[in-house]
Amino acid sequence: MKEIIKLSILGKDSIHIGLHLWPHITNELFTCIFSPTYVIITDSNIETLYIPSFKTYFISMAKQRSINSRLLFFTIPPGEKSKSRKTKALIEDWLLSEKCTRDTVIIAIGGGVIGDLVGYVSATFMRGVRFIQIPTTLLAMVDSSIGGKNSINTSYGKNAIGTIWQPERIFIDFTFLETLTEKEFINGIAELIKTIIIWDESEFASLENISEKIAKTVRSMSLTSNKHSKFNEIIKDLKRYIISSIKIKAHIVSIDEKEKDLRTLLNFGHSIGHAIETVLAPYILHGESISIGMVKEAELSRHLGILNPNVVSRLIKCLNTWGLPTSFKDRRFKEVILGKKHLIEDILEIMSIDKKNDSNNKKIVLLSAIGKTYEKKASSVSDDDIRTILSQNILLYGIPLNAFQKHTTITLPGSKSISNRALILASLSNGICYLKNFLHSDDTYYMLSALEKLNAAEFKWEQDGDVLVVKGKSGYLENPQMELYLGNSGTTARFLTSICTLVQPNSRENHLILTGSNRMKQRPIGPLVDALKNNGCCIEYLELENCLPLLIKPKEIGLYGGNINLSATVSSQYVSSILMCSPYAKTQVTLSLIGGKPISQPYIDMTISMMSSFGIKVTRSHSKENTYYIPKGCYTCPSEYIIEGDATSATYPLAIAAITGGSCTISNVGSASLQGDSKFSEYILKPMGCEVVQSPTTTYIKGPPKGKLKSLGSINMESMTDTFLTAAVLASVAYEESKPYVTKITGISNQRIKECNRINAMVCELKKFGIEAGELPDGIYVKALNTSNLPYSVEGINCYNDHRIAMSFSVLACISSKPTTILDKACVNKTWPYWWDILNSTFKVQMKGIEFDLNPTINSSILHHPSECTIFLIGMRGAGKTTLGQLAANFLGREFIDLDSIIEEDIKTTILEFIQKYSWDVFRRKELHFLKTLLTEKKENYIISCGGGIIETEEARDLLISYIEANGIVIHIHRNIQDIIKYLNTDKTRAPYQDNIMHVWERRKRWYNLCSSHQFHMTSTDPTEFKKNIPLNLKSSFNNFLRTITGKNNIFSLILKKKRSYFLSLAFSDLENIFSLLDIITAGCDAIEIRIDLFQKPEEIDKYPSLEYIAEKIFLLRQKTSLPLIYTLRTTNHGGSFLSSEKKLAKEYILHGAKWGFEFLDIELDIASELFKTINNSWPYTKIIASYHNIEKPISCDDFEWIQKYKEAQHYGHIIKLVGTSSSIEDNFFLEEFKSKFINKKVPSIIINTGIKGQLSRIMNTFMTPVTHPSLPSKIAPGQLSIKEINTALHIMGLLPEKKYFLFGKPIKHSQSPNIHNLGFEILGLPYKYQLFETDSISELKEILHLEEFGGASVTIPLKTNISILLDEISDHAALIGSVNTITRTYNNGQYILKGENTDWQGIIKAIKNFNKFEKSFENFSGFIIGAGGASRAAIYALLSLGISPIYLINRSKDKLNKLYHFFNTNHIIPITEYHELNNINFDIRIGISTIPTDNPIDPSVLEIAKIFFNLKRKSSEGIFLDMAYGSNTTDLTIIAKACNWKIIHGLEILLEQGSEQFLLWTETYIPYNQVKYAILGPNK
Repeated sequence: MKEIIKLSILGKDSIHIGLHLWPHITNELFTCIFSPTYVIITDSNIETLYIPSFKTYFISMAKQRSINSRLLFFTIPPGEKSKSRKTKALIEDWLLSEKCTRDTVIIAIGGGVIGDLVGYVSATFMRGVRFIQIPTTLLAMVDSSIGGKNSINTSYGKNAIGTIWQPERIFIDFTFLETLTEKEFINGIAELIKTIIIWDESEFASLENISEKIAKTVRSMSLTSNKHSKFNEIIKDLKRYIISSIKIKAHIVSIDEKEKDLRTLLNFGHSIGHAIETVLAPYILHGESISIGMVKEAELSRHLGILNPNVVSRLIKCLNTWGLPTSFKDRRFKEVILGKKHLIEDILEIMSIDKKNDSNNKKIVLLSAIGKTYEKKASSVSDDDIRTILSQNILLYGIPLNAFQKHTTITLPGSKSISNRALILASLSNGICYLKNFLHSDDTYYMLSALEKLNAAEFKWEQDGDVLVVKGKSGYLENPQMELYLGNSGTTARFLTSICTLVQPNSRENHLILTGSNRMKQRPIGPLVDALKNNGCCIEYLELENCLPLLIKPKEIGLYGGNINLSATVSSQYVSSILMCSPYAKTQVTLSLIGGKPISQPYIDMTISMMSSFGIKVTRSHSKENTYYIPKGCYTCPSEYIIEGDATSATYPLAIAAITGGSCTISNVGSASLQGDSKFSEYILKPMGCEVVQSPTTTYIKGPPKGKLKSLGSINMESMTDTFLTAAVLASVAYEESKPYVTKITGISNQRIKECNRINAMVCELKKFGIEAGELPDGIYVKALNTSNLPYSVEGINCYNDHRIAMSFSVLACISSKPTTILDKACVNKTWPYWWDILNSTFKVQMKGIEFDLNPTINSSILHHPSECTIFLIGMRGAGKTTLGQLAANFLGREFIDLDSIIEEDIKTTILEFIQKYSWDVFRRKELHFLKTLLTEKKENYIISCGGGIIETEEARDLLISYIEANGIVIHIHRNIQDIIKYLNTDKTRAPYQDNIMHVWERRKRWYNLCSSHQFHMTSTDPTEFKKNIPLNLKSSFNNFLRTITGKNNIFSLILKKKRSYFLSLAFSDLENIFSLLDIITAGCDAIEIRIDLFQKPEEIDKYPSLEYIAEKIFLLRQKTSLPLIYTLRTTNHGGSFLSSEKKLAKEYILHGAKWGFEFLDIELDIASELFKTINNSWPYTKIIASYHNIEKPISCDDFEWIQKYKEAQHYGHIIKLVGTSSSIEDNFFLEEFKSKFINKKVPSIIINTGIKGQLSRIMNTFMTPVTHPSLPSKIAPGQLSIKEINTALHIMGLLPEKKYFLFGKPIKHSQSPNIHNLGFEILGLPYKYQLFETDSISELKEILHLEEFGGASVTIPLKTNISILLDEISDHAALIGSVNTITRTYNNGQYILKGENTDWQGIIKAIKNFNKFEKSFENFSGFIIGAGGASRAAIYALLSLGISPIYLINRSKDKLNKLYHFFNTNHIIPITEYHELNNINFDIRIGISTIPTDNPIDPSVLEIAKIFFNLKRKSSEGIFLDMAYGSNTTDLTIIAKACNWKIIHGLEILLEQGSEQFLLWTETYIPYNQVKYAILGPNK
C-alpha cells in the first residue's frame, strides 16, 4: 500500500494512513505544521527502534530546505506507571528549561501511554500547544490516537485527569506493526472489534469470517524466518478493518467531540472493562480488559431482553479466535484474579467514579444487534443488573405465587449432541450446508474453533447468528501447529480424537496435541484410543493413562479401517466418534462393540441417522450383535439441516411446570426427535402425575397441583442418563402420605465420569436441602420430602463446573422457601448460556449476583468444612497411623476408626489369614468397598486410619482425590523408610509384602503425595518405644499441626492483638545448625521465617534440595519450638536464591509448604495469582503473606507501581508485605506518608525499606517486623535489626517510655522475681524496672498503683485475697480462684484500667507438664495439697483443671480448710486435719503440692499426714511433688517425698513458670525462658 489515505475528522483531513511514512511526516511538518521547535517525546523502547530513522529524514529535509528548526528529544520509561502527575511535571519542567514557547510542536511517538500523556502535556503547556500523534501500536492506531482524549492515571483510578485536545495530525504507519509481539498485536484487535460491532454489521460479519486466517498468520510469524512476507500478508487482509474502525471513530467524534451523547457509544466494553483493568493492573492488558468488558456488557443487553443470545456467542467466538479472554474463567485471565476477595464490588466501586457515569447511574452501552445499539448513547443500568452479570454466583429467590399457574412457551437452543455431530458431518462433506438453530455454547465453540484450526471447512454466520454456513472440504484436514484446547467438553475431545487421525502429515510439525481442563484430564478416553491404536493410529498419553492430553502423530494412511473392536460400556461417544470418521478410512470399516451392552444406544442411533442425512448409510448386522458396517465414501451435505432443540435442556422448564403445578410448551422438541432424552416427558413426567401431550415437534405438559407429584418407585434411565438429575430433583418432592416415597434411579453408572461424578454430586447437594439421598451401584436413591417441609439450602449449591447440576437445582430453587445460591452460574454456558435470563424473564424468578468474602471462585468445592470434616490418614505400614490417629481423635474429641479393624470384624478373621486364603486382589476389593462406605457415611468428626496399600487401587486413589477436592483432609503420615523397615522386620503379625519394602515405597510415594491434602513427617524414633509412649515434643508438634489444618489455631488473631510483633528470619542452609541457639535467638519473636530458597543439602548435586529433605528438617524444627512458622521461597527477582524463571518448580515447593501445615506462606505477587485459589480452597487456615520486593527503589506515594502492588497484595493476601530500599533518611518519611495514605487497617501490613538508611522504617513498623539476633552469624537483609535494638531505638525516640513493676507482699526480701523480670527486660531491651515494695497493708499501695510510670505488679502473701478492692476489675480465673497474684495496667477508652489476674495456677500446670515427659493424662488420679492460704487456692484450681479427683486438703486449721472447701463448693475436694480421717483411702495418689512458705515451720501432725499420702502412691507409678517454697531446695517434705520415690519440682521452677505468664501479660511477649531459667536455676535445670 504505497498510497496515502487521508481521513477527515472534525472537518479536517488530519488522519494520514500508509506505509513507510517518515518522508511524508517530515514534509507535513515543514509544509503544514511549521515550528521553530519540534519536540519528540517517546519511551526508551521506541527511541532505539524508530528515532534514528526519523532524525535522519528530519535533518536531511531540513538541510534541503534550509530550515533551522530545533529538534529536541525527551525519553521516559515505558509502561503505565509513567502516565502520572510526576512524569507530566518532569516533561513540563524540561520544556521550560529548554525555553519552549507557544509555537512549539510536540510529537508523540509511541503507544497509548505516550499519546495520552503527551496530549495532556500539550493541552496544558503554555495553555495549549500544537501536537502530533504517531501511534506505534495497533491499539493506539484504532483507539487512543483518534479523537483528542488525553489523560493521566492517579492512585484513585485510570485516566482520572485529562482533557480533550485534538492533534494537528495523526499519522498511522502500518510499518510499526511489524515489530509488535503477538500479544501486543492482538491487544489492539479488541478495540478494532469494539468499534466495528457497534456500527457496521456487514463489516463485522466479514471480519469474523476472516479472523481465523489472520490470527493464524499472526501466530505463525514467530515460527518463520520470513517475517516480512508474513507481515505483508497480515496487512493485506487486515488493513480494511483498521481503516473501517478509524473511519467509524472519526465519524462519531466529528458529530460529538465532547462526548455528550453519540461518542459514548465508543465506550462499549469500557465501562466494565476499564474498571476490570484498574482493579487488576498491571497484569491485564487494556485490550484484554476491554474484551471481557464487551462480553459482559453484551450479556447485560441479553439479560435485559434487548439482544439476541446468538450475538453474544458470535462476539465471544470472534474474540476467542484472536486469543482474547472472554470471561473471568479464561485460563490466562483467571490466573490474575485467583484469590481476589471482593472483585465484583471493587469493579462496581471503580465504575462509580468513572468519568463516563452521570451522577449515581452507571452508563453502559447496550447492543441491540450487531451494528446497532439500544440508544444512540450509553444507557443507565442498575447496579443489581450489573452485579448479576459480573458475579460468578447467583442467588435465586423462587417463583412468585402469582406466577405459578401461568403457561409458558419455550423455544430451546439447539441440541448440543446434534449441533456437534452436524458440525463434523458438514465439515467432512463436499458441499455447502446451512445449519439452522445451531447451538451457541462452550461445547460447540470448542468444536467449531478446533475445526477452524484444522482448516476442515469454511464457516460464516448469517441471519444474526441463527444460521451457520459450512463449506466442507471433503475430509481434508491440516495440522494446526498448536495444541487444541477443548475445555471440559467430553463430546469434542472424543469426536476429535478420531477426526485428528485424518490429518495429513507435514514436514514442519508431525504431531498435534489435544488437551483440556483439569477435569477433562480425568475423564476416560482409553477404550477409544485403544481401538484407534489397534487400527494403526499413533496416539500417546502425555500425562495420566487413558486421559487427555493426547499426542497424535498424523500418518499418510490415517485411519486404516477394516475390523475395529471397541468397548462401548462407558460412553456412546466413542462409537459415534469412529462411526463418523469411518467413511474416510483406507478400507471399509466393520465396527464391533465388545465388552457388554453399549451405553446410551439412542445416541448411537442418532449418529447413524444423521450420517444417513449426509449421504452415508450405516448398516447394522443382523447376525452379529452390536456390529456395524460403514461404507467408504464422502459425505454429501443437504443444503439445509435444521437442528432440533436440546431434549435434555427441555427437561428443566418442563420440570419447573411439573414442580409448581404450572404448564409449559416446548416448541421445538417432540415425539419425532432423534434424541433419546425426548422420552423424558412420557416416561418420567407422565407417571409422576403430569398431563403430557406430544406432537412430532412439540411437547406440552401440565403439572399436578404443587406438592402432589407421584413417586416413581424404581426406574431404569439407561436410555436417557443425562436427565436423571432432573428426575432426582423431582423425586425429592414426590411425597405421598400412604405410599413409599423413596425413588430408585438405576442404569446411570456412566454419569460418574461426566463433567463430574454426577451421582455423588447429587447426593451431596440434595442433602443441603435436607433431602436424604445415597448412591447405588449403578444409580441413586432419593427419599422425598413434603414440599411444605422442604428446608432451604444455607450453603450454596456446588455445581462442579457442570451445567446439568446448575439447571437441575434451579428447578428446586423455584419452590424453596428461602433464596438458593447457585455457585458458578457460568457453567450453564456449556449448553444454555442464557438459562438464567429465561428463568428471570419467562418464569419470573428474581435473582441477584453475589460473591463470597473468602474467595470468588469458592465453587470449586464446599462439600466439607476442614474444621469438621473427617480426617483420613494414609501412609506406609508401620508409619504410625494408628498411634497418631488415636492421638488426633483424643485431641480433637472425635471417634477413631481403623479401616483394617473394620475389615477384620467383617471377615471374622485376621487380614493375614484372609489374604493367605483368598489373595491380595480380593482383599483390595474388600478394602475399597469399606472406603466407599466410610466416605459416604462418616463425613464429619471422625479420624480414620487406612491400610498402607489403600492407594494401590486406582479407584481408591480417585476417591481420595475427589474427597480432597471437596475440601476433605487426607494426611500422609510420612516416616523415614529405614525406620519403617527396621520396625516391620520385627512384626510378624502382618501380611507380608509381595515385593521388597523399599520397592513398595518407591512405587507408592508418588501416590501418597497425589492422594493427600497434608503431610506430617515423623522424625526418627525408636519403633518399639514409640508404640509405648509418644514423646512430648512429637505429640506437641502433631497437636499444633492439627490445630492449624482444622482452623483451631488462633495464633494469627493473637498476633493481630499485639501492639508490636516480630518474626525471626533464618538464613541457614541446614536448620540443625541453630537448634542449640533457638531459645536465645527467638526471644521476643512471634514467628520464625524459614527461607526455603536458602536450604542446601551438602551432598546433593541437584540445584535445590529434595522436598523430603526439607520436610525432615522442618518437622525436626517443629519439635524444638512451638512458635508458628513462615514458609518463604524468595526468588532472584525479589532478592532471593530461587531462580525466578522456575515458576513451575517454585509453585510445587510453595504448595508443599501449605501441605506441611505452615501457619503462614509468603508468596510473591509475581507468582501468587497461580496459587491463591488452590491455597484458599485446599488450605483455608494457612495465612498468606502477599509480598513484593523491589530492592532498587524506595516506597513512595509518587511511584504508581507501589500503589498498584499494594492494591494487588490487598486482594490476594491475609497480610501485605512490601519491601523497598532507602538511599536516604527521607525515604523512610516517604514510606510513612505512603502508609498514612493507602494503608487499609483491616488488612495487616509489613511495609519497610532495606539498607542501613532504611532501619528507621523497621523501627516504625509495628506488625510482624522481620528481625535478626546478634548470635546469628549474619543478617538475612541489609539494615535488619534485633528486637533489643528496635526497643532501644523506640525508647530513645520517646515511643517506648520507662515503666516500673513491683512485687507487693511481706516478707519478700529473698524473692527471685526481680532477677527473673529484670533479666527478661534487659535481654529484650525494654526500658522497664522491677523492684520490691514490701508491705502487708493494701492501704500503702493506693498511691503507687496510680503512678504515671506504673506498669504492673506481682502480689504475694498476705495480700493475694484482699487486694482486689483496689482494682477496677479481675479476670475470670482470678475470681474463680479467689486470689490475685498479678496486676496489669492497660489504657482503654481514655482511661487506665487496673486488672487483677492469677498466674499461679498456670505456673503449677506448666511445671507439671514440663516435668511429665510423655504428657500422660492425670484423669482418674488423685492428689493432695498442704496449706490453706492464697497459693493453695491456685493449687486447687490447677489440679481441678487437670482432672485430678479427689483432692485432699491438709492443714491444721479446720476453719481455713472449711473456708476453702465452701469457696470452691465441689465434691472433688476432701478436707483433712487429723490423722484418723485417712481411713479407707484407696485412690492412686499421683500429685502432691505444698504451699507452705519457707520460713513457716510445718506442724508435726501435718507432716505425719503427708507421710501417709506419700506412701499411697503405687510402687510402679510415678508421683510428682511440688514444693512451692522459694528458699532451700531441701525441706522436711521434700526429704520424705524423695524417700518415697516421688519426683520433686522446687518452688523456683514454679515461680519461673508463673512469672513468665506475668511477663506475657505485661509486655505481650514471652519471657526469654531458657536464658532466665539458666540464670535463676543454674545449668543443671
